[in-house]
Amino acid sequence: MSVMRSRSFAPLLALGLAALPAFAGATGRPITHEDLWGFARLSPPTISHDGRLAAVVVTTPSYDPAQQSADLWLLPTGTEGSPRQLTFSKAAEAGPVFSADGRFLAYTLQREGDAAAQVYVIDLQQGGEPRRVTEISTGARTPQFSPDGTQILFVSTVFPGSMNDADNQRIAAERKARKDNVRVYTGFPIRNWDRWLDDRQQRLFVVPVSGGEAKDLLASSALVKQPGFGGRLAETGEEIDATWSPDGQSVVFSATTNRHRAAFANVHTDLYRVPAAGGEATRLTGDGSLNAQDSHGRPQFSANGETLVAQLTPRSDKVYNTTRLATFSWPAMKAGAALGLPNDLAISSFGIDADSRTLWMTVEEDGHEKLYTARIGETQARRAFDTNSGVYTNLQVADAARGVLVANFDSAVNPPEIVRINPRGGHRALSAFNSEAAAKLDLAPVEDFWFDSARGARVHSMLVKPAGFDPAKKYPLFVLIHGGPHIMWRDTFFTRWNYHLIAGSDRVVLLTNYTGSTGFGAAFAQGIQGDPFEGPANEINQAADVAIERFAFVDGTRQCAGGASYGGHLSNWLQGTTTRYRCLVSHAGLVNSEAQWGTSDTIYGREQNAGGPVWERGGVWVTQNPMLKAANFKTPVLVTIGEQDFRVPLNNTLEYWSLLQRQQVESRLLVFPDENHWILKGENSRTFYRELDAWLDRFEAAPAR
Repeated sequence: MSVMRSRSFAPLLALGLAALPAFAGATGRPITHEDLWGFARLSPPTISHDGRLAAVVVTTPSYDPAQQSADLWLLPTGTEGSPRQLTFSKAAEAGPVFSADGRFLAYTLQREGDAAAQVYVIDLQQGGEPRRVTEISTGARTPQFSPDGTQILFVSTVFPGSMNDADNQRIAAERKARKDNVRVYTGFPIRNWDRWLDDRQQRLFVVPVSGGEAKDLLASSALVKQPGFGGRLAETGEEIDATWSPDGQSVVFSATTNRHRAAFANVHTDLYRVPAAGGEATRLTGDGSLNAQDSHGRPQFSANGETLVAQLTPRSDKVYNTTRLATFSWPAMKAGAALGLPNDLAISSFGIDADSRTLWMTVEEDGHEKLYTARIGETQARRAFDTNSGVYTNLQVADAARGVLVANFDSAVNPPEIVRINPRGGHRALSAFNSEAAAKLDLAPVEDFWFDSARGARVHSMLVKPAGFDPAKKYPLFVLIHGGPHIMWRDTFFTRWNYHLIAGSDRVVLLTNYTGSTGFGAAFAQGIQGDPFEGPANEINQAADVAIERFAFVDGTRQCAGGASYGGHLSNWLQGTTTRYRCLVSHAGLVNSEAQWGTSDTIYGREQNAGGPVWERGGVWVTQNPMLKAANFKTPVLVTIGEQDFRVPLNNTLEYWSLLQRQQVESRLLVFPDENHWILKGENSRTFYRELDAWLDRFEAAPAR
């Protein structure tokens, strides 16, 4: 059971009120997989309206999933009070949110006896047992209190045509009673990352805080009857981003109506408004056409209720377009100036200050995620302060005049914590879930360097030194290639490809943000379109040359390379275009661009990137397809894949394996039957890292070929 107790942790307070160290102890020991897996995982924080408290879900990992737990913690944002654990259960709490008066905290949890996750509410003043507010068969998530605190908005996944929970229970029973087991589709998409899509829909519900029957706000709306209706597809599933209107009489949310056109057109989202009592949804943005391009999402209202702010991603002939902020007067919905960033950088998260005039944003830039700010009505944001360490993510804002900006923070040498950012520079840790353990490890800060590529691009790289680094020694080089491609290597504490665990005590790791990476301006990210592999691979190879030339401790005779997802694609391209590397590593990498187009869960963007449909076989469909370079395959390669990966499906790995075997290339194949695009389970992760290290050790120690 989830029980509220008043339990404080003085050691956490003492550590939490100190600034996070610039880097962990250089005299410590090398990191192990047990260290990596044991660090607490922290959810995005939520902050009370008065800015005095932050709430976070802290997951305590375990190699045995049955022993893993996730609990709610309260963190004072001031200098008094100590972090306090609110819940003590094996079941995982999620989505905590404060009522406007700060007295209540709502969250979702599937307790014993619950058929699905339900909304629970804790009284932070009186304490006691949490009270269940919902009892809905389809479950509840992402709760939000109404402005007056009397109702809770939440999202649930329901069957099409259902008008209430009785309908959902009836339809679920009918489907369970069927004797056949078949999926039927008439359109695209049919899969997302690691799951088959079905006909269920995301709907918005409102329930009284006192409990009772939840009202489906969209059940009678024509919107949900449209064939392309849906929410935002994410790695973890589908969501509808929604918020209460300032007067509590309606809900504003983001949805799409053209997902069914995803095979041949861009999918976009618009903002809609629906009465809090349910009814017809009114479109607030866009012209209503299926061919509209711009997407609006993640709406927020200013404290005075006069301005609605939402993320805006314009669409062009480019696959990648940077996210900005759109502002509208409320309730007139008169559009104000769109807010962008210097060099057309993209906004990751944002919040509106309590003054209802100031916007705060986190922005990817040069391997970091930094804080930017602007006034509502301005067209360009400015950096609040510069930072050369770590990333701020999941920003929450209460009252920046008092310095109450709360976010997740981590760096390559600092596992995640919750921090309070000073708007004028720096931050103060509010938690210390991981810092004490990290201080025992030898984790040297990443070292940035830049070079001008052969084609004139300014390219950023980071170098990671091994534990116990000795500048007089010569170390082999592992060139680690990021996926995406529209992400960037960041100064972050990465679990799936932890820089320091890979470096160990005997190799240097090189991380290059090749053309196509985000955080360096829109033009740089868009530069990969029409040149998916050759140009980026040349930059990766050049980065290795520059590292060997600039850093005397790098042994240029012992190089290996590899990556995952798009990094796996590029590793497979290197297989057919160079023999400079002693070995390669390819996780979830395509070898056949045509097969990837036809079997992945997304296809239209790949067509745009290649400059035309696959059946025309023009341009890069032929000139930059790794499979067609198979005559040159010679480099030993470790190939890994999750069998449940629908983004880069198993068929591409099997094709690569067949080509390697046909060409008699030394190789090793690892198939993880219960993993998806990533290796997420503890024991599987430990095996993966062990295999990776052994593979690199073997070829780094071998005589030069």
